Amino acid sequence: MALRSLSLVVVMVVVVLRESCFGASSHSLKYFYTGISEPSQGQPHFVTLGYVDDQLFSYYDSNSQRMEPRVSWMEKVGKEDPKYWDRNTQRERDSEEWFRENLENLRNRYNQSEGLHTWQRMVSCELQGNESKGGFWQYGYEGKTFITFDKETLTWVASNPQAQITKRKWDALRTQNQYIKSYLEGECIEWLEKYLSYGKETLLRTEPPVVTVSSKMEMEDGMETHVCRVDGFYPREIDASWKRDGEVWLQDTHHGPVAPNADGTYHYWLSIRIDPKERDRYQCHVEHDGLQDPLDVAIKESNLGLIIGCVVGGLVLVCLIVGILVFFTRVDSPSMRRGEKMGPTFS
Repeated sequence: MALRSLSLVVVMVVVVLRESCFGASSHSLKYFYTGISEPSQGQPHFVTLGYVDDQLFSYYDSNSQRMEPRVSWMEKVGKEDPKYWDRNTQRERDSEEWFRENLENLRNRYNQSEGLHTWQRMVSCELQGNESKGGFWQYGYEGKTFITFDKETLTWVASNPQAQITKRKWDALRTQNQYIKSYLEGECIEWLEKYLSYGKETLLRTEPPVVTVSSKMEMEDGMETHVCRVDGFYPREIDASWKRDGEVWLQDTHHGPVAPNADGTYHYWLSIRIDPKERDRYQCHVEHDGLQDPLDVAIKESNLGLIIGCVVGGLVLVCLIVGILVFFTRVDSPSMRRGEKMGPTFS
């Protein structure tokens, strides 16, 4: 059950961090809080993860009872604000206690037995490439959305009947709701900008993508699959597509996720299946902050036919050499040296 609870945390983080993989560059500050009712094998009751963009920069759990940095550039925060870590540690301890109480209340509301249950909070603000701002404040129970804050109306949106009780209570807390709105649109953005300035060497750097196209032929119908691989880029926001005659082409295309490399950069791939006669109509189009101009990589003339011919020719040559070796081995055998005949003769 500990593995299940941990996987819920991982899935939640991965899903949210993937939301801004494409389009104009943006920056975000996200916090993920998870309370677990009955952890086992040392799993903490409560965990808080803080991310700037997709980089884990702070961590708290109920075992250590301490908010700690996870990147070297966060040392600058403590130097400028000596009480930063103590203040945030106390805030997480208060959140931990609040999560324990809510887990018990929700278990009773759902009429559930004791066992593994999870209560999660996701808070995020985003500074987008066009200078617009976004943000959300959301809760989840058992890995599913429970209730979400609408900062335009200062009300809560319930996702199921059990959440209606919470909605009625929280909608009446106008002062608290006004604080959440001001936090998402003000304080959160201010801290995001501070963190970006502290970690600008890594968070604001750009690494251009390396784009390559590889091909393979599907022998049964003569169609070709071409894979465009985009590697080594940062930040993770990227716009990549297959184009036909200069227009984005979605038919018979597939793509993978934007995934991290060991050095902190990212990689991505997208494939297309086409008629080889139309090969020169297609290009892999890539746009990224690391590129001065969009990159278009054409499909190279396929050498698959030549490769197949060479392979077949090579097999024939190997068979011929093997046949010659077998023949001379038999000729050089003891029975042949004694003049014995290889088979019946006819007179």
